[in-house]
Amino acid sequence: SEEEKEKKKKKKKGGGGEEVEEEERDESMLDWWSKYFASIETMKEQLRQQEAAAAEAEEKEEMEIAEGSKGQAKNKEKSKAPKDDKKKKQQSAPELPEKKNKQKIDELKVFNKELETEFDNFEDWLHTFNLLRGKTGDNDDNATEEERIVGRFKGSMCVYKVPLPDDIAKEAGYDPNFGMFQGIPSNDPINVLVRVYIVRATDLHPADINGKADPYIAIKLGKTDIKDKENYISKQLNPVFGKSFDIEATFPMESMLTVAVYDWDLVGTDDLIGETKIDLENRYYSKHRATCGVSQTYSIHGYNTWRDPMKPSQILSKLCKEGKVDGPHFGPGGRVKVANRVFTGPTEIEDENGQKKQTDEHLALAVLRHWEDIPRAGCKLVPEHVETRPLLNPDKPGIEQ
Repeated sequence: SEEEKEKKKKKKKGGGGEEVEEEERDESMLDWWSKYFASIETMKEQLRQQEAAAAEAEEKEEMEIAEGSKGQAKNKEKSKAPKDDKKKKQQSAPELPEKKNKQKIDELKVFNKELETEFDNFEDWLHTFNLLRGKTGDNDDNATEEERIVGRFKGSMCVYKVPLPDDIAKEAGYDPNFGMFQGIPSNDPINVLVRVYIVRATDLHPADINGKADPYIAIKLGKTDIKDKENYISKQLNPVFGKSFDIEATFPMESMLTVAVYDWDLVGTDDLIGETKIDLENRYYSKHRATCGVSQTYSIHGYNTWRDPMKPSQILSKLCKEGKVDGPHFGPGGRVKVANRVFTGPTEIEDENGQKKQTDEHLALAVLRHWEDIPRAGCKLVPEHVETRPLLNPDKPGIEQ
């Protein structure tokens, strides 16, 4: 399709040499994919550096073992060589962003794992306890725990000594009688709109005799069951899907999202290649704010338009209010004070026609991006990102598909 060709072109462009740069300067040429591919390059570079450092450390260790304590002088000279090499690497790496500065490509964070592993399963205050059906007889003895789950209880349990320690009792706006459970959201059902973006799949397990697969996406959340069958990608183990799906759901009844990749077959039923399950409710309630990642910059037009329904200043006010943090106080000269910290940033924004106007949004965003530095209430907020999730198949437990 045209779209595919476009993407392939972009892919080539991203990795191209100098000529590309002149072309890319034009802001209107950039889109989300430019941003994504630039970010992937950065991720690969970081991985390369990590691997090089690890290999070097290993080499050094092997040398030390081989030489024993005898040849320490020699050893020092030898291990110096790779070290210099690394310096070169580190110097050559910063040139990358400079090149991108010309193109002004903003990046997002590409995680090479699930978001949950990066943020402790989003169980910062809400923990999940599986409720299991009892065993009725011998036939249940070999039933897996998964099959015995009848429901999930989510909550938090705290045991603490009364009277409470002073540091807790003295906290602003804190009623010691309610202990740890303050500022917790109400238990009423919540209607949400879930937007799922599926970028691509890599190294899919071949499902057909020809060693390929014809993958398509299937999404399940509560009563919603979407099978995007007509858009399967023929004979491809590394499909670029580039699709988004909107689903309405109600927490807590519908909170487990399943994203699956199936293999399209002309005859018979389509086979499941693998699936991944995401607990949306944990993300929604987490203090890390895992609903829509915080991007690096705030802009109101172009490929990098702010996507969160709330502006940075609104998010910041809400976080300060909920965390009983003093602020935000916006002052002259591009300064904002939150708790006892002062942040600085630009105070002008350009619209599509190049008109400049005053704004506090950049300042608010500067605070959000360093929210973990705020005492007591602070924690790392989820950045704008793409996560990478393993696809698993219940018939082949534990093996990535």
